[in-house]
Amino acid sequence: MKRRLAAAALAVMALTVPQAARAQSHAEVGVLECVSAGGTGFIIGSIRDVTCVFRPGPNQPGRPEQYVGTIRRFGLDIGVTERTVMVWGVLAPSRVIGRGDLVGDYAGVSGQATIGAGVGANVLVGGSNRTISLQPVSVEGSLGLNIAVGVAGLELR
Repeated sequence: MKRRLAAAALAVMALTVPQAARAQSHAEVGVLECVSAGGTGFIIGSIRDVTCVFRPGPNQPGRPEQYVGTIRRFGLDIGVTERTVMVWGVLAPSRVIGRGDLVGDYAGVSGQATIGAGVGANVLVGGSNRTISLQPVSVEGSLGLNIAVGVAGLELR
């Protein structure tokens, strides 16, 4: 029994330490705010068009950048929602990112164990060479009734 517990603990540590190291190697470079006009979800999933603005952090060079995108949710998604504002912290492998580095496809990451602040559950990973992580900060102003369970993807252009 003790050997099984020790083996399980080692397995958890083996999975956790690389994720923690990766999270620590990413710096927060700003926030991405996306606005969805809302829509109707179906049993299989939903698609929402969004307009987004990336705002560099206070110690980051650059000006706000405009993006348009599409959020895709797969799985159980039933209901109707109105305008929704979603905000993500943007994490990158360096403290400076170039214009347009957020362009690309992002996929949800789930079930990761992390230590301290950094990449964890519900993070979207993608962008320039899949090096950008979007950490959810808030969802505000959502009106309506919606039940959504599944994996989300985001395409930014």
